[in-house]
Amino acid sequence: MADTDSHIHFLRIALEEAKKCTPVPTAFCVGCTLVYRPPNSDAVVLATGYSRELPGNTHAEANALAKLESIPDSDFSQLTGSTELSKRDVLAQADVYTTMEPCSVRTSGLAPCADALIAARVKRCFIGVGEPDDFVNCEGAQKLKNAGVEVIWIDGLQEECLKVARNGH
Repeated sequence: MADTDSHIHFLRIALEEAKKCTPVPTAFCVGCTLVYRPPNSDAVVLATGYSRELPGNTHAEANALAKLESIPDSDFSQLTGSTELSKRDVLAQADVYTTMEPCSVRTSGLAPCADALIAARVKRCFIGVGEPDDFVNCEGAQKLKNAGVEVIWIDGLQEECLKVARNGH
């Protein structure tokens, strides 16, 4: 699979996650896919998440990270093909695919997703569409870049990402 096709593929998985969101008028429906590319092997989906999937007004990226953390170590070793790498080691090599720019501000007072991705030390973040200023002025992509995370905007799915995000508005 060509690199561009691979990125579209994983962003489409995130879009399918976003479609699972319960729409609300005060928030976006966002999906996320965490991907690890082991040396000399095919890419592996580590975890997925979508907005409001877990209790507590949760966001897609935070949910994917929480689900990854909940994987038992033995299952995680099978998933990655390595017993030597910790979840933290794998996250430092992981790519995040998110349908919308990770939030930099939460009106609820919860920790922003950009901060969670920075704390997880992810390597790259592929974004389907920037967050519109419907609720807050988002600077998530810039926050990630400032922390050394490579930010890559995916062309071609912006309209679809935005349409799914605004479901319920």
